[in-house]
Amino acid sequence: MKLIILAAGYATRLYPLTLNQPKPLLPVAGKPMVDRVLSSLGAIDAIDEAFVVTNEKFAGHFEQWADSRDASGFAAPVRVVNDHSTGDDNKLGAIGDLHLVLKSQGIDDDVIVVAGDNLFSDKLGDYGRLCAEKNAPVLGVYDVGSLEEATKYGVVEPDADGCIASFEEKPAAPKSTLIGIALYHYPKAVLPLIDQYIADGNNPDQPGRLIQWLYPRMPVYTWSVPGTWYDIGSKETLEEADGIFSANQK
Repeated sequence: MKLIILAAGYATRLYPLTLNQPKPLLPVAGKPMVDRVLSSLGAIDAIDEAFVVTNEKFAGHFEQWADSRDASGFAAPVRVVNDHSTGDDNKLGAIGDLHLVLKSQGIDDDVIVVAGDNLFSDKLGDYGRLCAEKNAPVLGVYDVGSLEEATKYGVVEPDADGCIASFEEKPAAPKSTLIGIALYHYPKAVLPLIDQYIADGNNPDQPGRLIQWLYPRMPVYTWSVPGTWYDIGSKETLEEADGIFSANQK
């Protein structure tokens, strides 16, 4: 199984912190954010290699990090893939970046995809076990506890079997507070459908759009993320996560 970390954004909302530093390399409780992402997923024994996809501006930063990273939380090798985009005007988009990694690295294996700015308080070993058991697409879901907050995300309704029954991207009137997050499992058999999604000219940005396209075509399971999940999109959430992770280390 391969892990793909999406890290090709420019994080302009976090300027000036991210003017010369990619968001996933910003420190949270003294460690680069991406190291914490890897540590959470390191509990999935089946992962034997990881790929971090980034852009032309920050590829060197990630190469330097990969060469000297603390591998105690994630022992598998980590490779950096440069999508060669230079700004928002020519970026590939999250699904475009996923497709680039699959093709350029010749991946023919089950994959887990995660955003490099998603932090988890708990290990994700049970997610890996469910993915292996179902051998189907699996979306990580999280209850944000507020309908207002849910309007910022893709809102998910699972059926009795835990499969997606409906998925609405950023609805004005959410049906629930359960959202899909940037944590995805795609078994090897599904990879040709990602090729089809791109070839058909669908929107290559926002990774949830691929799930929205996929779930009417096949069962897509959901898995509730335990503990606390952070989507680091602002200085406020970065500071909050830094405080929580710092306190938990004491």
